[in-house]
Amino acid sequence: MESFLVHDDRFKAILGPNPTLELLLENKEYAFAHEAGVYIPPDNTLFITSNHIHTTGLILTQWSQTNITLSSKVIAITGANRGIGLGIVESCLVNDAARVYSLDIGDTADEFHGLSQRFPGKLFAIHTDVTQESSIATAVDKIIDEADVLHGMVVNAGRTKHKPGLEFTDEEIEALFSVNVARTAARAFIRLGIKGSIVFTASIASYPPNKRVPSAPYGASKAGIRNMTHTLAMEWAPHNIRVNSVSPGLVNTAMTYWVPQQEGWKQQLKYYGGFPRLADVQELGGAYVYLLSDAASYTTSIDIPVNGVIGIC
Repeated sequence: MESFLVHDDRFKAILGPNPTLELLLENKEYAFAHEAGVYIPPDNTLFITSNHIHTTGLILTQWSQTNITLSSKVIAITGANRGIGLGIVESCLVNDAARVYSLDIGDTADEFHGLSQRFPGKLFAIHTDVTQESSIATAVDKIIDEADVLHGMVVNAGRTKHKPGLEFTDEEIEALFSVNVARTAARAFIRLGIKGSIVFTASIASYPPNKRVPSAPYGASKAGIRNMTHTLAMEWAPHNIRVNSVSPGLVNTAMTYWVPQQEGWKQQLKYYGGFPRLADVQELGGAYVYLLSDAASYTTSIDIPVNGVIGIC
């Protein structure tokens, strides 16, 4: 262990430029800086080890991360072979995720393969039925076998159905409520001792109803996701697991191709206000990346609406 005087340049090199540091570097017998949480004992000596700064009788933890990055993180995303999920994949990879796994029952297509070529050795697909917890458990075990770790799970896979509530079948309603599973990821985080992050994809439809594209069961299922986010965040906080959600507005995907084709759609967008267009899938990614990153280490139980059409709901 090596000791440093408070006015030693090596101490400044470790902490970097910091206004509070100027106070510490003054040769005072009892320098104290509340902002940094640093106390310099009378002998003006600090002991530096790998992740902590030790003073006499006091341990000062390392500063929290403030830059938003997924460097070295392994992320799993359900329903990520296309659409919003694939947009989240791209955002994670652009922000330096070590590995991203798509857990999807569908086949991969050209867009997925193009992204895989852009980020060689970082994007993987595992055939998974997200309505079956056993299938998710198998996929998570495979990820851990290959990558030795899992840091984040985006519960994105879902189905959408927009029609009057009286026309829904029992099977359609059950399908809307049965595709969102997080327990398997939480169990893996606990087993591995990981401070994991779970992010649900909810929907702006979970807020006030949209008269243009009504769907009572769909909106109810997504409102249930937001409520479950709050409850699971409370339950799993003792395990250092964060649980949040993102509520996209109207996004340009294969599921919403018909929306701009509605009669009077352009005029309706003018009435709604905001940006008169649907979102690109990549425009959602920032919210997910933040919630998955260590910069959000004190963020749990929140929903982030990503909706540029102000009055859509």
